[in-house]
Amino acid sequence: MPRGSAGRRVAAGRERLVRADVFTLFPQAFEWYLSQVHVRNAVALGHRFCLTNYRDHTPLSHVQVDDAPYGGGAGMVLRIDVVCAALEAVLPGDAARLKDGRRVVELTPKGRQLDDALAAELARQDLVLLCGRYEGIDERVTHLVSDRISIGPYVLSGGEVAAMAVLDAVMRKLPGVISNPDSVVSESHSAVLEGGAEYPHYTRPAEFRGWTVPDVLLSGDHGAVDRWRAAQVRKG
Repeated sequence: MPRGSAGRRVAAGRERLVRADVFTLFPQAFEWYLSQVHVRNAVALGHRFCLTNYRDHTPLSHVQVDDAPYGGGAGMVLRIDVVCAALEAVLPGDAARLKDGRRVVELTPKGRQLDDALAAELARQDLVLLCGRYEGIDERVTHLVSDRISIGPYVLSGGEVAAMAVLDAVMRKLPGVISNPDSVVSESHSAVLEGGAEYPHYTRPAEFRGWTVPDVLLSGDHGAVDRWRAAQVRKG
């Protein structure tokens, strides 16, 4: 790292520091994720990632967090009183007012699908991510959240994987987190590429098992390379 670059990165991080609170029954699921280099970069810049286990703050006996659904049916539902108790134990004020100053997000297949534009929106405020389990969270969670977000039209065992996807997409938008800022300017779905997928990448060797790299990328003609890449983006 060049001399002084760490200081510049810290200064960049001060432009907008984000706190992300994740509420989950399985905080240990995030251990690998939070050890990644870009996440450590974010922490070094002053961004904060806080994990809270619902069970640590449940008002119920025997650390209960779920219950059978009214009306019957398979599975169990994470209780709304448990979610509120956890939120109010960690963050100041009434749980229903948190969304006045933060993006409070329930990870659910019912939600708006995550895309690059939504990640950019979320990067502008502190985040609270609510991970469901079992059959999800009591529907009255809608009184607490500003957003319901899905990472795709499929069902996961819980919201933890979805929370990591949201965090990762958001962190890439924060200045200084990615060591080479140019690498996030023209990536897939960015405004620079008009929402398209990024052009293909190749590296050495130039020929492997008869599979070759396009000649234009070996030509040294930067204008031709740019035109080729633009054409690949348009092709999708």
